[in-house]
Amino acid sequence: MANEKVLAGLQRIVTDLAQQADGHQLQSRIFASMGFTKLADKYAEHAEEERGWVTKCIDRLLDYGCDVKLEAKAEAPTCKNPVDWVKYDLQVSIDGLAWLRDLTEAAKDDYTTYDILKAYYQDEEEDMYWGQAQLDLIECIGVQNWLLKQL
Repeated sequence: MANEKVLAGLQRIVTDLAQQADGHQLQSRIFASMGFTKLADKYAEHAEEERGWVTKCIDRLLDYGCDVKLEAKAEAPTCKNPVDWVKYDLQVSIDGLAWLRDLTEAAKDDYTTYDILKAYYQDEEEDMYWGQAQLDLIECIGVQNWLLKQL
């Protein structure tokens, strides 16, 4: 049986990441309406990936016989400024990875859950690197040139 910290962490992923997936889908549509099709596609794909991780965590909780909850979540921001969004989303990844690292470590004796969390961590780390790379690119080529690449 997984420890209570791991079970609570899986439930938190279900709650937080489900909302984050909806936020990324919403952000995708905002960018699409502005003509930034590459950003729209990026965040639509990201939303689908996140829903996949939510499903894995739900399934793992159900494996343990847990009741999975549809918990309330505080309102999350959206942005019309793509650069502000990338900065915000990068910070979410940085903060989430610190928490996820501790949860993954707590699951190290539960190999199945550990493998799920480790793979999720790697996916989130990749997202963090993408966000940082975009900000570095903006710094290098300027906002207007970066925005042109997002059309």
